Amino acid sequence: MEWLPAVVVALVILRLVAQLALEALNRGEVRRNAGPRPAALVDVMDEATYAKAVDYTLAKSRFGTVETIFEVVILLGLLFSGALPWLWVKFNGLAPGAAWSGALFLVATMLLLGLPGLPLEWWAQFRLEERFGFNKSTLGLWVADHIKSTLLSLAIGFPLIWALLALVSRVGSLWWVWGFALLFGFQLLMMVLYPKLIMPLFNKLTPLPEGEARTRLMALADRTGFRAQTIEVMDGSKRSGHSNAFFSGFGRFRRIVLYDTLMAQLAQDEVEAVLAHEIGHYKCGHIPQRLVTMAFMQLAAFAAIAWLANAPWFNAAFGLPPGMLAPTFLLFGLLGGLATFWFSPIGNWVSRKHEYEADAFARKAMGGPAPLVSALRKMSQKNLSNLTPHPLYSTFHYSHPTLVERERALQN
Repeated sequence: MEWLPAVVVALVILRLVAQLALEALNRGEVRRNAGPRPAALVDVMDEATYAKAVDYTLAKSRFGTVETIFEVVILLGLLFSGALPWLWVKFNGLAPGAAWSGALFLVATMLLLGLPGLPLEWWAQFRLEERFGFNKSTLGLWVADHIKSTLLSLAIGFPLIWALLALVSRVGSLWWVWGFALLFGFQLLMMVLYPKLIMPLFNKLTPLPEGEARTRLMALADRTGFRAQTIEVMDGSKRSGHSNAFFSGFGRFRRIVLYDTLMAQLAQDEVEAVLAHEIGHYKCGHIPQRLVTMAFMQLAAFAAIAWLANAPWFNAAFGLPPGMLAPTFLLFGLLGGLATFWFSPIGNWVSRKHEYEADAFARKAMGGPAPLVSALRKMSQKNLSNLTPHPLYSTFHYSHPTLVERERALQN
């Protein structure tokens, strides 16, 4: 259809305008609160830290605006410069119509698509993050990380996509159902294998040593009915000064991971409260809920790809052969964000609801809100969090409530 490229350009511009408007609104809100700290934040940050957090937020927003515009230029260039048809001819020519050549086209194109953004990524790490004291990485480590990521994409992504494309000729018109089952099953497997096989390639994970901290955390896990296989500390400090905590896996394979920066920044009762929050996600059933949601979304995506692959106008609108599945997968991946951006407030609303529930669980497990409130305040200070985002910006971009919102809920 001749109108499809025009519609895509219009949707790209519409999303760009919305993104730039949200950034401008957020910068305006941050500047409006950049003077004396709002009353609600007086006990959270001192004046110097608050001023630094404001500068950090504004710097990230300005950089994000440049990055967003750059990504739009790359996307439109890729779609309408003739680069995609040229790449398809080159890779498909290796074995016309074969599943492996289609998989190679997909993986190679996505890897090539990441190359133009490397200078911006370098600037974010070694200029912006360095300026505010967060960068702990070296150029050698940064390059090594990208080489490892590329090799993993080839080693894991290529066989998976090859198997996915090969299904089409074997299972007929319902290939998309089997394709979904293959991908979702692989993701469940990776939830178990990732912390064991992939994460150690980038970070060192060591069991939390015996001592008061481990005794308290294991006692918390026991009394809340969360029996983790292990509690591990990850050397996140070798790349960044930001802190975090999470748990991975499920069933008897679950494990708790704490950043070493988190252990260094928080007191023991505060670390315990953070862990109680993470356990709360498990005990409140958030993980299976998110898995079910992800499954439905992926199944719908596969159904849409199957429909578009059979539509003679979709691939052809971008100079690619109709009916070929690999180009349809690529185009769907490139264009899907034009729709999902507008639905992000729904996902964020659900995520924030889960955060409130996990906070409430932690409050009960700790016998009151004080340890978690103290931990959240310290994490906001150390991470120079934006404490005064514009409400509309927060709706589109924040998967967690703001610190003030979380404290209010905890105190009530």
